[in-house]
Amino acid sequence: MEETGTDRFKTAILLLAATGLIAGLGFYFANQSGIANLVWIAGVVPALAALLVEILRSLRSGEVGLDIVAALSMSAALAFGETLAAAVVAVMYAGGTFLESFAEGRARREMRDLLSRVPRTAARYGSGGLEEVRLDEIAPGDRLLIRQGDVVPVDGTVVSETAFVDTSALTGESLPVRLARGVDAMSGSTNAGEAFDLIATRPAKDSTYAGIVRLVEEAQASKAPMSRLADRWSLGFLAVTVAIAFAAWWFTGDPIRAVAVLVVATPCPLILAVPVALVAGLSRAAHFGVLIKGAGPLEAMARIRTLILDKTGTLTDGRPRIVSIDSRDGRGEDEILRLAATLEQASKHPVAQAIVAAAKARGLALPVPSDVSEFPGEGVVGTVEGRAVVVGGEGFVAGHVGHNAGDISALPAGSVLVAIAVDGRMTGHLVMADPLRDGAGLTIEGLRQQGIQRILLATGDRAEVAERVTQGLGLDGLRSGLTPDQKVLLVLTERKNGPVMMVGDGVNDAPALAAADVGVAMGARGAAASAEAADVVLLVDRIDRLGSGMEIARASRRIAVESVVAGIGLSVLGMIAAACGYLTPVQGALLQEVIDVAVILNALRALRIMPREPAPPATSAAPSGQAKSLEGTTA
Repeated sequence: MEETGTDRFKTAILLLAATGLIAGLGFYFANQSGIANLVWIAGVVPALAALLVEILRSLRSGEVGLDIVAALSMSAALAFGETLAAAVVAVMYAGGTFLESFAEGRARREMRDLLSRVPRTAARYGSGGLEEVRLDEIAPGDRLLIRQGDVVPVDGTVVSETAFVDTSALTGESLPVRLARGVDAMSGSTNAGEAFDLIATRPAKDSTYAGIVRLVEEAQASKAPMSRLADRWSLGFLAVTVAIAFAAWWFTGDPIRAVAVLVVATPCPLILAVPVALVAGLSRAAHFGVLIKGAGPLEAMARIRTLILDKTGTLTDGRPRIVSIDSRDGRGEDEILRLAATLEQASKHPVAQAIVAAAKARGLALPVPSDVSEFPGEGVVGTVEGRAVVVGGEGFVAGHVGHNAGDISALPAGSVLVAIAVDGRMTGHLVMADPLRDGAGLTIEGLRQQGIQRILLATGDRAEVAERVTQGLGLDGLRSGLTPDQKVLLVLTERKNGPVMMVGDGVNDAPALAAADVGVAMGARGAAASAEAADVVLLVDRIDRLGSGMEIARASRRIAVESVVAGIGLSVLGMIAAACGYLTPVQGALLQEVIDVAVILNALRALRIMPREPAPPATSAAPSGQAKSLEGTTA
């Protein structure tokens, strides 16, 4: 509501100034000069009053801005009877602030649209049954229903027999874990199995997920370092302006020349071009699913020289995929996959869903299984086209067919083994892993082309796992087995060599994201704690969007600098011309209006920035993660 009121106030000031200018011109051409002067003054006074209030607020906070020059030009024009020039300056200044507000409003709307899909409620058991309540209404002791796909809204204790949750956002483990009755479930994890009940142990305001609702407010309240730099430039520009105006008056004895200098010097290019360009860049980035929490992080992104990447869920997809199929009885790969996927249709476990998705991707027809029994955490048994099929962990399947479990020590690091038996005989194995994201290598190459000098991997996994997943990426360094504190130390160490960007997706990455110059969270499936600590959130689950965000940031900053240099340079030339008597105050105001419109329109070019489309996705790399069987999970 406060933002809407501010926008309406700026609109009203612009309407008053424009109405006063137009009405005054009407009276002037009707040979009513006296009335025209009064009307112009009436249009200027509200804009000047609002400007003086803004200047006082800035001075109280210790900031000296270029608004002072605008106030001096209007005041001097009124004092020496140049009311038309004052009216033109008032319209120019009010129009510029309105344009800035409009650009910010556009960015806010796009950010709200992107965040609208973030859940804000949970299902709580009440006296009348289930009820949807807001997260801030959840209290310790409340019994909640966590449906399949729901994010656990608060920390709590599982009270159902079994729960399967995806904790990749919290721990970096890409495969779901089984939670028995009485085990604690952390907020921010996702229900990867059947619905289960949870008793809340902490209020919602302490949960990791609730923090994401503050993203938009933080974005709107930020101010770019570049804008503060513009305010520091204001002292020099103000001194030059006053010196030229005083010299023009002193050497000619004509105060009107000083007024003309002040009017030409109204510094809208520096006051408005920088925030307009950066806010337009925010809007453009949001259009591509890159939520940047304000102009400050956007400007900082343009200066990044070192990039640190987390592994699971960031550099890798965070979800299991089939990387190989091993046959034990001569059946073809497609037949083994078809039999396993047919039975796995009865399971909602992520591994089962990945097998089904792989079969459908190959165009395999999957009949409906019968007599299906699922053993949570172990596997699935059923009948497919009259044949008895067992799918699950090596030990589970071997036990059903009366064989000893095979040796899985030779599996590549990070692999998960799914065994399949048909009619009492071991038929084959599916080897699954968490591979690199499609196009990860191309994204890293593109970031280097944008000026990133060092790219490092920081992960909690073992060294052999990290080395395997990053083979061929050409990284400048690899740090494995890191705790959250050690990730922070790595960020602080690298900051000595220049600005650092950290990219992660889990709660364990949040401290490092906060410590970096720019923290980037993979927010599409990541934890809200990382999204809250980060400066940038990738709301589209694609790592190549990081390159798009970087490109938009650099282009926005370049456009802002171009606008400032061109605008101030033209203003200085105009000031010199006014001091030499070549421009009257009205002519100076009109000239400055042309300059301002030109530089602001140039700044708005940031709304049309089009990042280069990434090249076709690269083939997924070798599997990553720690080798394990499916014992303790389900397939």
